Amino acid sequence: MMKVIITDDEIQIRKGLRMKVNWEDEGFEIVGEASNGKDTLELLGCMDIDLVITDMRMPIMDGLELAKRCQQEFPRVKVIVLSGYSDFELVRGSMKEGVRDYLLKPVAPDELVEALRKIHKEIEEERRKQVETAQMRQLVLTQLQEVQEQYLLYLVKEEWLQLNLVIERLRQLQLVELVNEDAIVQFVSVEIREGFGNPNRLKELWLPFQMLCKEISKENTGTYSFYDPSYANMVHFLIRIDINSPSSLVERVQQNVKRLLSLETVIGIGNVVKGLASFKTGYISSLLAWSQSQLGSQSQVIDAEKTKEEEFEFSPDFERKLTNTIENVNFEAFKENIQTLLRGNGNQSILSFSFAANRVLFLLGSLAKKYDIETKDIQKTIWNCQQSIWELNSQSKVLENLLQLAQLIIGKVRTARFSNGKLIVDSVRHYLDQHYASEISLTLLSELFHINSAHLSETFKNYVGQNFSDYLVNLRMDKAREFLRDKQLKIIDVANLVGFSNSGYFSTVFKKYFGQTPVEFRNSLDT
Repeated sequence: MMKVIITDDEIQIRKGLRMKVNWEDEGFEIVGEASNGKDTLELLGCMDIDLVITDMRMPIMDGLELAKRCQQEFPRVKVIVLSGYSDFELVRGSMKEGVRDYLLKPVAPDELVEALRKIHKEIEEERRKQVETAQMRQLVLTQLQEVQEQYLLYLVKEEWLQLNLVIERLRQLQLVELVNEDAIVQFVSVEIREGFGNPNRLKELWLPFQMLCKEISKENTGTYSFYDPSYANMVHFLIRIDINSPSSLVERVQQNVKRLLSLETVIGIGNVVKGLASFKTGYISSLLAWSQSQLGSQSQVIDAEKTKEEEFEFSPDFERKLTNTIENVNFEAFKENIQTLLRGNGNQSILSFSFAANRVLFLLGSLAKKYDIETKDIQKTIWNCQQSIWELNSQSKVLENLLQLAQLIIGKVRTARFSNGKLIVDSVRHYLDQHYASEISLTLLSELFHINSAHLSETFKNYVGQNFSDYLVNLRMDKAREFLRDKQLKIIDVANLVGFSNSGYFSTVFKKYFGQTPVEFRNSLDT
């Protein structure tokens, strides 16, 4: 029901207006009366009102002054003014003062009904637009957050070749606190557990838990949350510890999850690491800390810094060497390398072994994603690998599962190599769909997928029907339209988010594709 205040200095007029129509049938409820404009303003200050119906001539504050004050202080409130013949022209000229309609006294019931229906329709339309705007703003905000989270997950789990491109992308995604190559960070992994014997509560409260973590990270500069599908019921935080304290974040997460969701939390705090290249190490250390938790639903915090053992190196060169063995379909070379890695000198601790095994698992998972071959068999094998690593009691089982996973991936890569290029092109498209805003060239793609750039260019066009650069621009333009719906983002922000460093060039390309400039497209959303 839309709420109404009737304002008139004559009580009989107010009673008469109540009697003239069935207010409830028209979708209105009279919630207050006043004898002058001043009293009405006081009511508006303490009540949520949609419509004021006021007489023109009243003591203390008349109808026109009330309408002006409403427009200034309560612009959402609609005003209908009642007037006699002598005031008719004055009231008609007052529409610019915020008066939405005017009725001649004595008011005819059918005229009042017509005015109410017009106002009702107008308010409903405004509410609809407000809801749509709020939903769209939330949708675009969520899309931006998703892009940020996906990139953080990419940084800690996947292969990236050029540090300068990573830094540029972080700037584009407004993750500027992470651009500093010497940034000192810690990862924190938070799992929710249920203590009431009802596992369905975790599913029901998963989304509220994610939103709570996002709110906490948003309120703390240099802190970011992200979700890794490989780990159920968990959210991970990346914290610049020179800006924020992990201990205060942990305390706040535990208190809010307990108070608002009535859930327990098991938290792993990773080792302190420095620089973008060490993010993978930091992330795995938080997972390893978490994996040392006790079974059960009680809240726990495990700090890797307090149980820190020997350092374990997993160099970029060695990572690249392992990647090449998979992409060159050389299983024996891969087997030899990881046997050497995981067996070490025979004096490895369980934790350092688990760290190395996780790095290999991340690498294999990244390759499966890169070639878009995350089949059920591969996903199941990845899960088995992860489980065997967490169990920390069978090194041979871990090695066996990793080799099985590598064989599956190598088989898929071999099939792709002998598919006349189609599967390779599908993998390239999948990669572009994920990294559309990065500075991608044919040279980079040919290096990533071990294929001659000229051959890749020709094969891509044969299967896709357009060349690589046109396909990439199409992707960027489609994403640009989504981001432009969020009016809190500047045009240059949108340009950066989709991979353009110059807003003028972005606008030129956008108009070429859609026949409108970005500003014109954004303005058209209001019509």
